[in-house]
Amino acid sequence: MSQGERSASRRRVAFGFLGTRLDGGRGPKRWERWRPTVALCSAEDFAVDRLELLFDASARSLVELVTEDIGAVSPRTTVVAREMKIEDPWDFEEVFGVLHDLALGYPFDTEEEEYLLHITTGTHVAQICWFLLAESRHFPARLVQTSPSAGSSSDVVGSMRIIDLDLSRYDRLAARFAEEHREGVSLLKSGIETRNEEFNHRIQRIEQVSLVSTAPVLLQGPTGAGKTRLAGKIYELRQRRRLVDGPFVEVNCATLRGDGAMSTLFGHRRGAFTGAVESRGGLLRRADGGVLFLDEVGELGLDEQAMLLPAMETGRFLPVGEDREVESNFQLIAGTNTDLGHAAKNGKFREDLLARINLWTFHLPGLAERPEDIAPNVDFELEQFRTRTGTTVRFNREARKRYLGFATGPEGLWPDNFRGLNASITRMATLAAGGRIDLSLVEEELRRLRQHWGALTNSTQREEQEVFKGLLEPESVAAIDPFDRVQLAYVVETCRRCSTLSEAGRHLFSESRKARKSRNDSDRLRKYLAKFGLEFSEL
Repeated sequence: MSQGERSASRRRVAFGFLGTRLDGGRGPKRWERWRPTVALCSAEDFAVDRLELLFDASARSLVELVTEDIGAVSPRTTVVAREMKIEDPWDFEEVFGVLHDLALGYPFDTEEEEYLLHITTGTHVAQICWFLLAESRHFPARLVQTSPSAGSSSDVVGSMRIIDLDLSRYDRLAARFAEEHREGVSLLKSGIETRNEEFNHRIQRIEQVSLVSTAPVLLQGPTGAGKTRLAGKIYELRQRRRLVDGPFVEVNCATLRGDGAMSTLFGHRRGAFTGAVESRGGLLRRADGGVLFLDEVGELGLDEQAMLLPAMETGRFLPVGEDREVESNFQLIAGTNTDLGHAAKNGKFREDLLARINLWTFHLPGLAERPEDIAPNVDFELEQFRTRTGTTVRFNREARKRYLGFATGPEGLWPDNFRGLNASITRMATLAAGGRIDLSLVEEELRRLRQHWGALTNSTQREEQEVFKGLLEPESVAAIDPFDRVQLAYVVETCRRCSTLSEAGRHLFSESRKARKSRNDSDRLRKYLAKFGLEFSEL
């Protein structure tokens, strides 16, 4: 549609700020140059019936001049001068508030009138506010931009362009946003084309949160599930979008012990304690402007937890031995393979800190919970091996089928998760003669995995005993079949991670719900726990 086309039955109304510089000038020479507000009403094929002219009190005389000149070039245009009380035209909050109030109180009549917002005049802040208020439909209007004709100083009308904010009409722009989203998700997945629907949805949520929020993120999952790698990828994504300008600082809280833990995190003053021969900045200060990743945050001491909370909330803290606070603006990502809620109940983790870091919590499932993702991860590990060594290694068809059948079947326990898969592929790729993994090499590796996983059985039983401690008597646990014991331990741990019975049920019965076989997850879980004399509130 050309600029001149419109419904014959509707009046055209334009809103715009008075351009104190571009619209100014007196005497006959003012007609020899382009002035945006006058030009807006000068186009022969673009009649403006009413101009809502916004101005500051100091420009009242200019308003009268511009109104007079508009009357000369467009007698049909009625100019409504509106004085706007804006003390600082570069204060976004003030300008937006004034225009927002105007929109709320204006008697729009979209049946009889069509509306335009003139974005050529006014500060850049005003232009941004026009855009936002048009996009949100507070002003049911399109944007109009006027400009002088290129290479001509005598064309006082210039050119005019309508900007429609209906993004559905900008397919290339929408496609660019979609491609950026796909690139962000792919980055978080290290480029692996994962197939697990629930995991993919979780990664998409992480991508959304990472780009709009600086609140703490908590990554839960078993050892080797990829928490550290994902934390690094979140940082890389934020860095690519220029949302951080500081470093990625990683620390394993399980290695922080004794007096050195406080100093490592918060720094210390020279002479603060025996052996402090030099001052130390600490990891929180090093992470200023960037991301601090606290892996195994459940291992952090209670004293360190107490200092971490205000440091997160205010960006200020006291190094050891100092009497003056220092500042560090960082985003926290925490990782844990333990149930922090259960730890908080037992006094091993501060409830107030858990409440602070629990805003965005994402559970990363173990490898055995994502059997459909094993094949693409095998390909990823082979590509990583090629990058490290320069050697390309592939499976024979029969060998690949055998390995994937074992890895995704009942025998595929993968207690070490992705670390275990990495080690397994690395061993076979290293021993592959001529760059080919054959069936005999796979069988050798499977025997090694069975032996290793069998040796972990005793430690797994000890972990189960810890899960059931305080819930069931040892003799009651011993009376449960090993198969049921593993299942019950997983159910108990899942319930402890979830805040309600319904949430736990949705997680545990997600597949049967898709098949519409289960309609009451809460009741199903309640009955399962009752078989062992347990209730959700006790866990």
